[in-house]
Formats: sequence, C-alpha cells, structure tokens
Amino acid sequence: MWGRNQTEVNVFILYGLSVHQDAQVPLFALFLGIYTLTLVGNMIIIMLVWSEPRLHKPMYIFLGNLSFVEIWYTTSTVPKMLSGLLSRINYISFNGCFLQFYFFFCLGTTECFLLTVMGYDRYLAICHPLRYHVLMSSRKCSCLAASCWIISLFWSLFPITLVSQLPFCGPNEINHFLCDPGPLLELSCVRYYKTEMAISVYIALMLLLTFSFTLISYTFIIQTIVKIPSSSGRLKAFSTCASHLIVVTIFFGCVMYMYIRPPGKHPFSFDKVVAVFYTVVTPLLNPVIYALRNKEVLDAVKKIMVIH
Repeated sequence: MWGRNQTEVNVFILYGLSVHQDAQVPLFALFLGIYTLTLVGNMIIIMLVWSEPRLHKPMYIFLGNLSFVEIWYTTSTVPKMLSGLLSRINYISFNGCFLQFYFFFCLGTTECFLLTVMGYDRYLAICHPLRYHVLMSSRKCSCLAASCWIISLFWSLFPITLVSQLPFCGPNEINHFLCDPGPLLELSCVRYYKTEMAISVYIALMLLLTFSFTLISYTFIIQTIVKIPSSSGRLKAFSTCASHLIVVTIFFGCVMYMYIRPPGKHPFSFDKVVAVFYTVVTPLLNPVIYALRNKEVLDAVKKIMVIH
C-alpha cells in the first residue's frame, strides 16, 4: 500500500521532543493532562450539540464537527508522543509512520475547511440575517459539513502517495515527534526537488485558499459591523464570531508558519514548539474558547447541571 518494497527502511526512530531525561516524566504528565482535558472538553461539546435542541443550528453543528475532528486530530499524534517520552527509543513502523502522516494531514485539512465554512456561516448570519435560514438551511449545512470530510479524505492522498514512494535507505531517524512531510523528505536517499516543490505548493495552495476565503468572509463581516449604529449592536454582532476568529487566528497562524515559508534550515527545536501548539494546545483551546465565550453553550451546560 505504501510502496514498502521500494525502501530498505522498515522502521523509523522518532527523536520526540529531545528534552533532558529529568524533564520527560513531568512533560508526560503535562501532555497527558492536556490530552485528557481535550478529549473530555470536545466530547462535552459534541454531546451538548447532539442533545440540546437549542443548539441544533448550523453554527453548532459545524462546532460539533470541529470538536469531532479535534479529538481524532490530537489522537493521531499525542499518544505516540507520550509513549516516546517514556521510551528510551521511540520506534514507529514504516507503514505506521505514513498512516499517521495521512490521518494527521487529512484531519488537519478537514479542520481548515470546517473553519472556512464556519466563517462563511458567520458571514451569512451577520451580513444577511433576514435570509440566513434560507441561505443556510439544515440541508445545506449538512452538505457543507459532509463536503469538508469527503474533500479532505481525497485531497490528502496526493502528498502521502508522493512521499511514500520516495526511496528510504537510511538514516531512519526523524528529528520530530510525528511523521511530518518536511523531516520525511530530508530522509530520502535522493532529493527529488520536483516532488518537494509539488508537495509544498499543494499544501500551501490548500492553506492559502481556505485562509483567503475565511479572510474574505471576515472582511464583509467587519464592514457590516462597522455600519451598525449602536455600540451595543456592534458588540453583540462581533461577539457571535469572536470565538471563531480567535481559533482561526491561532490555528492558521501556526500551520502557515510551518508549511508556507521559504526553504532552508529552520531550527528544529522551535519547529517542535510550534507543532506542539497546533497539535496539542489548539485542540484544547477549541472547547474552552467556545464554551467560555458563548452564552448559548453556557446555558446548555447550566441546564444539564441543574437537571442532574
């Protein structure tokens, strides 16, 4: 499946975070705690959206999908990173490495598309409030959410196919805690610059397109909010999209730094810190930001707490 017969490498060694041995156990406890909170927080969001009729709206349906993505997005990398913190040598099989690469890339792509669709939803709600329920019906909402998943599943096949077909004959040590295209390309026995360029352009195209559409949505949103005569009206309108804007800024800021930048030597230590932020921290921020800044979500939580 992954072109294993084209390589002499059967396993890779992940360097992980490359921290001092005394710091491994505290970091394991820290990341395990963050991972647990991420799973619990996003599961709560999903259950709230599923069970609370007041949250059966496009905005929260997209949020439920985003929480589902975050659960599997962080699960594709964090458990292996945790095992690496407790292992002397952190092995990952050739096929396992590329499976992780595929799911990590696929789920990250799904998140980009979902954040873009959520921005479009906020644009319709603020700029076309009277026609919102017609423009964003339940059927259209479901189609958009399904499209994000389907497009990502097929979109992610191209880079994984290209990288997996490269010849790997050693060394097999990846200076990262996950199988990312950059470190994998550096391990190839032969540097195929056309392949590297094709992958870079492919990833950059996806990021720039999704970010540009999100930026266009918020350009129209800001123009509409500025025209609202009352300050309370402007504040109320902005509060409906502030949570989404925060998540977009953090997520796109990190991934665009990692995947849209000029070639050359980049400090691996700083790259790992940035990668930790968008693979470990951002999935936790999603439920926290939306729960703390959204009155309807807080009301749904209070309702359930009162019932129980």
